[in-house]
Amino acid sequence: MVLRAARARRIATATAFGGGGLTVLGASTVALLYLQAKAAHKAVGFTEWRSPKVNAVYGTGDGEPVSFVMMGDSTAAGFAVTDALQTPASLLAGGISAVAERPVRLRNTARVGATSKDLMAQLDRIRKRPPDLVVIFIGANDVIHRIRPADSVRSLQHVVRELIGMGCAVVVGTCPDLGSVQPIAQPLRYIARRASRQLAAAQTIAVVEEGGRTVSLSNLLTDEFLLYPDEMFGPDRFHPSARGYAQAASAVLPSACAALGLMPDLETLPDVRRGEGVLPVDVAAVEAAERAGTEVSGAKVAGRERGPRGRWATLLRRRPKENALSSEDAPESDTDVITAAPRADAGTSTR
Repeated sequence: MVLRAARARRIATATAFGGGGLTVLGASTVALLYLQAKAAHKAVGFTEWRSPKVNAVYGTGDGEPVSFVMMGDSTAAGFAVTDALQTPASLLAGGISAVAERPVRLRNTARVGATSKDLMAQLDRIRKRPPDLVVIFIGANDVIHRIRPADSVRSLQHVVRELIGMGCAVVVGTCPDLGSVQPIAQPLRYIARRASRQLAAAQTIAVVEEGGRTVSLSNLLTDEFLLYPDEMFGPDRFHPSARGYAQAASAVLPSACAALGLMPDLETLPDVRRGEGVLPVDVAAVEAAERAGTEVSGAKVAGRERGPRGRWATLLRRRPKENALSSEDAPESDTDVITAAPRADAGTSTR
């Protein structure tokens, strides 16, 4: 499957100019995907889940805590896990604390079932106290619910613009690969994968244009999900397990640290031996969508942010080494999952 920069750019352009009619897929295939997704939902059933309390201060160290907000959908919320320390937000908070050698104050506003248009309501909850860092996981529900890509990207872009204006560093984990979801069968699995990656590329263009950075979740989990479905999927067979969430957190952690200025200078420079470099943002976006763990952020060439094809962007392969945050086997204790346990217990939650 080959994505084209021009298609991703058209979605982003439609976002800017209100092109509501643009779709990633034809109407018939989108309708078929929607029907099969609904059938898959009935097949896996509904998993009752009570969100664990994750809002707390994580880690130790001197200085003021780094303030960190997680926004997005069920993946950002850590749907299906019962241990707070196994959610992506808690894993990221612990990892950031270890790198920064400072505590991290986490607040998670993510909601199960959220689409990009729901991000504004989540943003409203943090306006009075803007955090240092916001990480957003969003996009899967936009594809499933047939939301027009231009509308999805526009909603995300508005939120990122406001967050950047508030002084927040922003990292977006782009739309994951829905082709890895078992209940969605071929040929719809191929269509879901194509739709997911095209939306991810358009998200990248929009976010980088506003001053944020993105990390491709793409096929991060696809191979392991297909090889080890019992370990990588949660009980509903649709969302990741604790091990799957740890993989996602590992992919995003380096970019979150870079956004906070915590990475060594050498780690922020592209290495051509790894296929990294400075590219037009639409080209970088498509390359990132094809390879998980790839970060895209704004760049300058000869002191200029824009070239003949638009915004310049740096493409970095941030995909973590194996076992960065998770072992080959599923974690058996809290200390295996997170670098530093939260300083606040449930009774002192900051929710």
